[in-house]
Amino acid sequence: MQLQPGVFRLNPILLSLGLFALPGLAQAEAVKANETMVVTATQTQHTELSAPASVSVVTRADLDKMNANNVGEALKHVPGVNIIGTNPTGRSEIKIRGMGGDYTLLLINGKRVNARETLGSSFGNDFDLSSIPMAAIERIEVIRGPVSSLYGADALGGVVNVILRQAKEQTEAAFGYTHTMPTKGDGGDANRGNAFVSGALIDNKLLGSLVVEGYQRDRWHSDQSNNKDADALEKREVVNMLSSLKWLVADNQDVEFDLGYNQNDMDSYFNNVPRAPTAPATPHNVQKLDRLSLGLTHNGRWEHFDSRARYYFEQTDLMDDSQLNGGAADVTQTNHTVDGQLSGYLGDHLLTSGAEFRKTELEHSRSITSGSVDASQSALYLQDEFSLGDLALTLSSRLDHHETYGNEFSPRAYALYKLSDEWVIKGGAGKAFKAPTLAQSSEGFATTACRGACKVIGNPDLKPETAVSYELGTAYEADRFGAGLTGFHNDIEDLIQSDQWGPGYRPTVMTYLNVKKARVKGLELTGWVDVMDDLKLTGNWTMLDSEDKSTGDDLAKTPDHTGNLSLDWQATEIVSTNLAWQYVGSQFIKVPMHNSQALKSDSYQTLDVNTKWKVTPELDFKLGITNLTNTKRDQVATDADFILEGRTVYAGVDYKL
Repeated sequence: MQLQPGVFRLNPILLSLGLFALPGLAQAEAVKANETMVVTATQTQHTELSAPASVSVVTRADLDKMNANNVGEALKHVPGVNIIGTNPTGRSEIKIRGMGGDYTLLLINGKRVNARETLGSSFGNDFDLSSIPMAAIERIEVIRGPVSSLYGADALGGVVNVILRQAKEQTEAAFGYTHTMPTKGDGGDANRGNAFVSGALIDNKLLGSLVVEGYQRDRWHSDQSNNKDADALEKREVVNMLSSLKWLVADNQDVEFDLGYNQNDMDSYFNNVPRAPTAPATPHNVQKLDRLSLGLTHNGRWEHFDSRARYYFEQTDLMDDSQLNGGAADVTQTNHTVDGQLSGYLGDHLLTSGAEFRKTELEHSRSITSGSVDASQSALYLQDEFSLGDLALTLSSRLDHHETYGNEFSPRAYALYKLSDEWVIKGGAGKAFKAPTLAQSSEGFATTACRGACKVIGNPDLKPETAVSYELGTAYEADRFGAGLTGFHNDIEDLIQSDQWGPGYRPTVMTYLNVKKARVKGLELTGWVDVMDDLKLTGNWTMLDSEDKSTGDDLAKTPDHTGNLSLDWQATEIVSTNLAWQYVGSQFIKVPMHNSQALKSDSYQTLDVNTKWKVTPELDFKLGITNLTNTKRDQVATDADFILEGRTVYAGVDYKL
């Protein structure tokens, strides 16, 4: 479409005010019946094949085949993704292409989720993972590789966008329950129940939806643990609620209000050997977290452009009580985000431009000398999508301004060449960054470390971490067969790490430093084939070569190979079976009981099986086993408290009205 001159003159004014944000402008692109549309790569709609990025999608059907208790578990079979347990507390983090959980940006319906600052530790991003009800998810889009040109900081490794179910005119309701029981070790039984309802409150005017979910897990002890009194998995009680209202103002406008609440109570006894002389061998840790989120959005679909205006609020309250910290602390993090975007065609160019302002406030009764710290940042970005014959180009850039670290410019260029309707070649390059967290940069912020024997304080002189990335690949998608191959290379500078103990060097107070340069390169191979009408084979293989360039060593907790195979068999009209195999290659792990040396841990593999029985069109039963072969990690991993959950049986029921 061609923008009228008068409209085009108005656009820069609207963009500079940041009044609008994109609802997802449809593009003139042929979509096959079995294809999934994605929006995260460019914030405009593409098929997986045509998206200018390395994209993977976990659908609702995929989630129904597995027993995933959080978003991390749902992504464990995605190429280039590695779910790392951060034991001894039983939590996990999402690593993409060798980059840690801190470098994975988590979104819900395109909105940044950020409770990371409440932790003040290296526990990854699990508070966010557990706050999303699995029953509310429609699909999960994973972008592998940096996309700071659209999303700014924290997207240095990649982006995970959780797309929630949307309310429709027709009334829908569903209920589900799953019981999980480990067959090895002591305890660990878990129960998950959920309910979902949506529909029209006022026909053609007001739509609403509500998801309620509860999850409870007993603590799990494993005979693999060096400390038999420690938990291999912590005790956890979670309550999640998500609700939304959509007012259909007119055919081309709607207003959305969403409300979310998460209660997450955690109780653990973890292994603290070796330890400070005065610290307990099995310290008790209790955390009680409450999280509230509110969002208000206006969507517009105008003659020459689409728009969306959005305000998003989060508040996370945490009571943190650990024997290592010497008492309970109250932590509160508050996030305010206002963003906006316009998208429309100017001639043959699809332009997407927007602005964002975000402020984070952190209060900590124990770790912050002044009691509170805060930081704000703003951004402007512009993206241009256009074609030259069979060559599609995407050019984007973003300028971020951080009140402490100044300006960061993040450009990105991506090209896709269409060899045929089924076969493309694509690749690109970009620059990304990650600003230090408040815990890392605030001089008055102190974090307990060294298993209670020291503390790490913030360093206000830190610089942002930056990365330059490249990727090139090809993908083919036919009716019964598909495959892809992608090579990537990332150079990271000014990586932040805390000072570390070494031989003859054990200070009680340390800080964070920009000391590391790193390089991560690798290959991703994906494929699927319909072996028969009722039998489908899917697989992927990721090869990683990582290096800490300051030492020449491999990056810790970065497997050299990761592979997945999945076999789906529709045995009868009512019975289906899924068999999932995973291989995780050797990796280096820093082991505290061996003077924190980086030791090589051997590869391991697991096998999961799931059977689903559709009793009636409304009623489903499922039965499955995870880690069927009862695989155990080697002694190096065990010494570092990385205990793999043993053979586990689960059974569940889902009912749809």
